[in-house]
Amino acid sequence: MADWGPVIIAVILFVLLTPGLLFQIPGRNRVVEFGNMHTSGASIVVHAIIYFGLITILLIAIGIHIYAG
Repeated sequence: MADWGPVIIAVILFVLLTPGLLFQIPGRNRVVEFGNMHTSGASIVVHAIIYFGLITILLIAIGIHIYAG
């Protein structure tokens, strides 16, 4: 059986945590900006740290598994 949990969780988090798509931390003028479709080096680093933390919690600590087949 194929375990699709890590793939699905990684794709969903990647789309949701793309800097500038839904929100950006830090923003250009404020700490958090919503839907501005811009990015910076600092926001890429912050979003990468958030992504790593969430994917670690969801896949290793909680252990989400989705089996298909």
